[in-house]
Amino acid sequence: MSTANDAIGSLRRRAGTAGRAVDAVGDQVLFYLRSVLSVGRAARSYRDETLRLISEISLGTGILALVGGSVVIMGFLTFFAGATVAVQGYHALGGVGVEAFTGFLSAYVNVRVVAPVTAGVGLAATIGAGTTAELGAMRISEEIDALDAMAIRSVPYLVGTRLLAGLIVVVPLYALSVVAAFLSSRITTVLVLGQSAGVYDHYFGTFLNPDDVLWSFAQAMAMAAVVMLVHTYYGFHTVGGPAGVGVATGRAVRLSLICVVTVTLLISLALYGSARQLHLAG
Repeated sequence: MSTANDAIGSLRRRAGTAGRAVDAVGDQVLFYLRSVLSVGRAARSYRDETLRLISEISLGTGILALVGGSVVIMGFLTFFAGATVAVQGYHALGGVGVEAFTGFLSAYVNVRVVAPVTAGVGLAATIGAGTTAELGAMRISEEIDALDAMAIRSVPYLVGTRLLAGLIVVVPLYALSVVAAFLSSRITTVLVLGQSAGVYDHYFGTFLNPDDVLWSFAQAMAMAAVVMLVHTYYGFHTVGGPAGVGVATGRAVRLSLICVVTVTLLISLALYGSARQLHLAG
């Protein structure tokens, strides 16, 4: 009898845990829908706040502003990532005697994988983490409750404006990231590794597909939207005082990094999954 009661109790606890997990996912999805729908209201009613957030997200505040904000951080991240692609690609291709194709590798890999993923990581580590910390601090100090008490809709004002600002800022930020990746690959290949500039430019220009660049920007915007949604959710629902802000930021960064690589995988499968051939010609 005791064993049966223990089994029933264990089953109930597991069912309760599963039910709470489903409820949490449902609450998160509903929050995302509300946030997306609030972007229109944020654009109409809170333009000044959106402009302020655009400046804050791109140039940063406090210590982050001293180093140039997200612009410089993402630029450096993609710059060194592009240099790594050049070094690894040059030596790997040189092993089979085709190091001349380093320009092709830069045009192919940087646009499709390296620049988007690196930019997504930079978004999560700078813009996303800052958003969670800011909203979390507002939640534990009851500033969000004060907005609701003043009949200001907190989701459009705090979440919709940040989502809109993030989507606007990511376009020039990602453009800078792509240019930095291309520039670092060329500098590393030509000036450091000693390949002819003409050879590099020929293969780079031949295999740089404008459609890939456009899809890369679309991928960056999708990642920015996902990162902002995840981080605003955790910041908006922070509990537990100052320590809870740190916990929420850590959880948000962890989930947003998973989402970044997932978005990259899904978009790559949708765009390039059926491509079975790579024509090295030109």
